Amino acid sequence: MNLVRLLPVIFSFLLLGAHFYRSGQVILTGLCVAILFLLFLRKHWIPVVFQILLALAALEWLRTLYAFAAMRIAWNEPWTRLAVILGGVALFTLLSGLVFSNRKLRSFYGRKIN
Repeated sequence: MNLVRLLPVIFSFLLLGAHFYRSGQVILTGLCVAILFLLFLRKHWIPVVFQILLALAALEWLRTLYAFAAMRIAWNEPWTRLAVILGGVALFTLLSGLVFSNRKLRSFYGRKIN
């Protein structure tokens, strides 16, 4: 059942991996997939690491949003839909870190339950 709770995190990393693959960064693609195997470790530091990585991933999405929107604006093409989609992906990625506040996941990773 913890796998279902972790689906937003898994989806966020797979989506980020696809983003890196599309831009030709195969090593980062492999890291996005490989890092997911850390979710099987029952260590107290795993949620913190993933929350930091998800925040960095959200920043990558915002950087991509800025770069693509600037390109579209320079070409006089519409960019609003792109901004909404990539902004939503960045928000989803950032909020995916909240799954680790779930009581059962905190218990699984050995964190104190308040």
